[in-house]
Amino acid sequence: MRLSQPSEKAIDYWVDKNAVNKLEYALTHGNYKTRQLAAEALEFVGRSSSIPVLLIAIDDKIKNVSIAALNTLEYLQDGDELIKSIVRKRFDWLKILRDKEEKQNNAKTKKYNIYRWERASKKSFEMVKERLKRPIR
Repeated sequence: MRLSQPSEKAIDYWVDKNAVNKLEYALTHGNYKTRQLAAEALEFVGRSSSIPVLLIAIDDKIKNVSIAALNTLEYLQDGDELIKSIVRKRFDWLKILRDKEEKQNNAKTKKYNIYRWERASKKSFEMVKERLKRPIR
């Protein structure tokens, strides 16, 4: 249990001791806070052997974990074009996702001034009702 949900102090200790295996385990099996901290800690350890674990972590459901893994990958890349393209594409994807959420939030706050008594169907119904009140010629 200590490996899957370590404290910040434990992760800092692992960074000081270069315990890459424990950080990678915490990144794959921890809760969302632990995964984010482990991804950020792998940046400080700086080993390219953790790149496959980070590539898996960029598909995490939690955005903060995904962004932390992307930042670490960007830091660890050693001129590898594949990782550069993946990171670039992923950041573009995150930007599109954030813009979409922002647009949805703006749409929720927008209020429409279509009142029940101003609808076209209500107006036409009232017009027919008034015509029926007049005598037929």
